Amino acid sequence: MQYNILMNKRIETHTVKVGNVLIGSNHPIRVQSMTNTNTSDVKKTVDQILELHDAGSEIVRITVNDQDSAKSVEDIKNKLIQNNCNVPIVGDFHFNGHLLLSSYPGAAAALDKYRINPGNIGGKSKYDDNFEKIINIAIKNNKPVRIGANWGSLNKDTMDELLKQKDNDKRDISYSLLIKNALVKSVIDSAVQAISLGLPEDKIIISCKTSNVNDLVDVYTDLSNKCKYPLHLGLTEAGLGRDAVISSVAALSILINQGIGDTIRVSLTPDKASSRTEEVKVCQQVLSSLGIRNYTPRVISCPGCGRTSNNYFVELSKSIKGYINEKMPVWKKSHPGVENMNIAVMGCIVNGPGESKHANIGISLPGNNEDPSAPVYIDGKKYKTLQGHDIEEQFIDILQSYIEETYK
Repeated sequence: MQYNILMNKRIETHTVKVGNVLIGSNHPIRVQSMTNTNTSDVKKTVDQILELHDAGSEIVRITVNDQDSAKSVEDIKNKLIQNNCNVPIVGDFHFNGHLLLSSYPGAAAALDKYRINPGNIGGKSKYDDNFEKIINIAIKNNKPVRIGANWGSLNKDTMDELLKQKDNDKRDISYSLLIKNALVKSVIDSAVQAISLGLPEDKIIISCKTSNVNDLVDVYTDLSNKCKYPLHLGLTEAGLGRDAVISSVAALSILINQGIGDTIRVSLTPDKASSRTEEVKVCQQVLSSLGIRNYTPRVISCPGCGRTSNNYFVELSKSIKGYINEKMPVWKKSHPGVENMNIAVMGCIVNGPGESKHANIGISLPGNNEDPSAPVYIDGKKYKTLQGHDIEEQFIDILQSYIEETYK
């Protein structure tokens, strides 16, 4: 796959190797996802990881929350390898990570990264010991660690310390700002502690997640000014459906456009009507829309108006999109660069010819009372005019021929 990386816009961070994937400002922004299966169900977990990876997820996180899930990690990894899938697998640890990693060294060795939350490793009397155990295991296995704070599970001691400072200083500081400061302090302090224990800087990724767009932007803007660790972006508990997608896209787009972020995830509440891969597709579309990285040819189509009461251009747009989705697994291997292609399917003479000329290949369908013919343009020049009842088939044939001749 070819990448169009806006290197001049990325804020500089270290490079961290997670499995076979390099993360950091000198490398593409990576799309990450997470399974929602019971990890102890090896078959379902492997199937979902394969599905997510096939959709374009470059890193997949799994829950490791009990003995059964920890026992399953090696089997999951082995079955992925048997399926020729080498996607890095991240273990998500909360509360008992130090116990599971210590008790199941096979899981510690098989995982490609550990994700730990400084807010729930243990209270003040146990935090240092538990954290040290995890970091020592990471050092022993040469594994990177994501230190990921979440505003729903902030470390109580860190929060109490900031509240005490606020009271002592008599400062007029909002609770929201206090939370944001606590998030940043939590991950920065934990990273410093990990380094003091011997974990190299290039083994650390950090994240600070909130469920509010403006707060997330504030936190990551602050983080990007205070450290050089790669940053993992994403709203936590983004929600369900369109609202969650819009909020996630808004947050990611603002930060990425400022050069902030090295891995991204869109955390969507599962909907039985949609696949888990939807969160991967949203991430890909964000990067593609910002002109950073393309994954499939882009289909440009008009919204329709009173000139286009004929719905044919809508159906043709859907057909072309479906054809692309069906063919892309083959195209990305046999036709490198095809993901950067633009295809226009337009509905009338107003913008149809112009948009078609701007695309690599475009078709301008007739609107109301227009001549019942459809000119096709290739790389800015009129190629031919289509007529008849099989315009869709004719256009797909032209599209396929163009791809075979152009992307070799």
